[in-house]
Amino acid sequence: MDLRAPEGSTPTLNADAPWAAFDPRAYIDHNYRDLLNADAEILERVRDHFSNHFRENFERPVLGIDVGAGANLYPALSMLPWCREITLFERAPANVAYLRSQRDRFDDHWDSFWELLRQEKAYEEIHTDRRDRFRKAVRVRSGDLFDLTRRNLIGLRPDMGRWQIGTMFFVAESLTGSYTEFRRAVECFMLALAPGAPFAAAFMEGSSGYDVGNQHFPACNVSESQVYDILKLYGKVDIWRLGESSHMVRPGHTGMILVCGHRNADFAPSALSTWLNMPFRRHC
Repeated sequence: MDLRAPEGSTPTLNADAPWAAFDPRAYIDHNYRDLLNADAEILERVRDHFSNHFRENFERPVLGIDVGAGANLYPALSMLPWCREITLFERAPANVAYLRSQRDRFDDHWDSFWELLRQEKAYEEIHTDRRDRFRKAVRVRSGDLFDLTRRNLIGLRPDMGRWQIGTMFFVAESLTGSYTEFRRAVECFMLALAPGAPFAAAFMEGSSGYDVGNQHFPACNVSESQVYDILKLYGKVDIWRLGESSHMVRPGHTGMILVCGHRNADFAPSALSTWLNMPFRRHC
């Protein structure tokens, strides 16, 4: 039995969620039209994590990825100073269209997020040409997270370990009601990162699902300890719980969880992931 499903019920899986009905404008209006306290705290910690890494590691420019980018640009902006290319990986068709519409010139309301980032030197250095840098770096890619590191027809995984920096914000727990799929989503993200890659991942704690416009989407109810137990498999991580009332962005969750770390070199795919990623294997 899936441990996150209420007794006697079947969790909504990712494949069954109404992604074609996701409304990015409604989502932005509720979450990102203004810089909320929770996002400000998250963004400060992610900014400092990436800045500290590249201050000590001079490899640049690198390849970055934001998995499940949705209608949120601030994860991509947080990687911008160090990336020659940033892949915005997204499934929902309207979100893909929104991301593509933002490439040439992202909307002005994202500037409040950038103002917080530019308090660090690396961001300030590219402030005047940030939109041009964004336009040149961003590549929008449509796809399913569970296919990101799947084997191709000749048994290779061309995207495994491809990216040297990555983010995944409010995705793994917000695409399914299944704890098994939640774990798989985290693993797919980590498999896409190169050994040593700095990463940041954020999660809704205790989520019972969420509404975008008039449409309901599933979520997996996860705790701080569960998130930590999964992410620590991939290397040394720092974790923060944001549980104050000012961090509550909607009904139906108990807080937010942020994890920053570096992908370790000896992580191997789980047996389940290996089986699911055999050529021609379909999702179960």
